[in-house]
Amino acid sequence: MECLVATTGYTGEAGAEILCKNADAVSIWNAVMEAGKSVDAKPVGLGARDVLRLEAGYPLYGHELDDSTTPVEAKLMWVVKPEKGNFTGREKILKNEEEGPSRILIGLAAEERCIPRQGCKLVDGQKEIGVVTSGTFSPTIKKGIALAYIHPEYRAANTPVGIQIRDKICKFKVV
Repeated sequence: MECLVATTGYTGEAGAEILCKNADAVSIWNAVMEAGKSVDAKPVGLGARDVLRLEAGYPLYGHELDDSTTPVEAKLMWVVKPEKGNFTGREKILKNEEEGPSRILIGLAAEERCIPRQGCKLVDGQKEIGVVTSGTFSPTIKKGIALAYIHPEYRAANTPVGIQIRDKICKFKVV
């Protein structure tokens, strides 16, 4: 069997992704699960992957990323090298770096019992300052967590912000 094993992933945990032919998938799955018995390896689903990616602060296309998001806003300039030559969107990125973004991706942790969801508004008093792009309960820290785009003046760690969840403003801090 031929496959490609990449030590990449989308959870922030040590692991690997295996790319193989469909016909080989079941055999490879069974071999991996058998080998993993010695370390009590367990399969997990998309829900677990999503919680782990949020805990790691990894953006997801369709939530934190779309065709209008710049690498500056999403804190992804570590993968973009404008100085290496011309490419589509280069001028927009350079302008966004020079002028500063109007929004920036940040992580949030609840200060009280609340679970934020995509689309919840971030507020400072009556002023809307951002929007949650992904949110869930973190079983690791036992708090609600979120990724959100926020006005850059609120991006510093430990900055208190409110998230409107239904008819309540819940207390969160930037992490």
